[in-house]
Amino acid sequence: MKAKLGIAPIAWSNDDLPELGGETTLETCLSESKLAGFSGVETGGKFPKTSDELGPILKKHELYLASGWYSGTILDNDLEKEKEKAHEQLTLFRDLNAPCLVYGETAGTIQNVRNAPLNTKRKIHPEDFKEYGKKLTAFAEYCADFGMPISFHHHMGTAIETEEELDLLMSHTGEAVYLLFDTGHMTFAGGNSINVINKYAKRMNHFHAKDIRSEVVNSLDRTKESFLDAVLKGAFTVPGDGSIDFKEVIKTLAENEYEGWFIVEAEQDPAKANPLEYAKIGNRELVECLNMHGYEIEGYKL
Repeated sequence: MKAKLGIAPIAWSNDDLPELGGETTLETCLSESKLAGFSGVETGGKFPKTSDELGPILKKHELYLASGWYSGTILDNDLEKEKEKAHEQLTLFRDLNAPCLVYGETAGTIQNVRNAPLNTKRKIHPEDFKEYGKKLTAFAEYCADFGMPISFHHHMGTAIETEEELDLLMSHTGEAVYLLFDTGHMTFAGGNSINVINKYAKRMNHFHAKDIRSEVVNSLDRTKESFLDAVLKGAFTVPGDGSIDFKEVIKTLAENEYEGWFIVEAEQDPAKANPLEYAKIGNRELVECLNMHGYEIEGYKL
């Protein structure tokens, strides 16, 4: 089985909390990503939006484009308008051979609202999942025909947060809707990562290796504190530094024959958690776990 190691830029610069790494340059992020041992990066707010600009930058640093977040609003938006909104990013990702577009449902999200308590996040009535799933599937099919499959990201503070909500989503969407599985967000939401992988591995096309500090997550007052409050308190960290057993997670992925990108992602305060040092910790942990369970790790090739 083959694996590629990538990292998200959010450890260097947080788009939702600009005070976290706002002064850090894209050059620093990319050079340190490569130095830490990664062959790919996901996009962030400081990345150029066209392939003519971004392509040479990535080539200079010998990094692949390993996907990136798209703020989807298909829950509320008209399908044709959503296609128009996504066109620029779909084009960029297709032209640079990204594996997928990470779709996060941001209609009504509180993930970026500092004063919105965690327990006020949007909820979809179970009966409304049928219509939502139909629209999301149509959008996913359009993206696939465009040449860029989507990967749905369950995420704290959004309408699809819990294991139960993910179950409803997956049961009401077609095969064009692939899953990005994120250990940190699922654990934060109270779900069971091993169960989710076993249920949906055949529809997984992207993986975020995010760890949590359980003592921080368990101490949150979800009636008062927000997702961003949790980030600032240090809820997330890289594999090898938190509470999740990644050896068990990678073992389960291997048993289900998942291949593709393994992305380290952990939004932290870079003043407290040096991005390069934590990137190295995450890389080291994943390499150990992947080697342990029979993966061949692919590097950058021009």
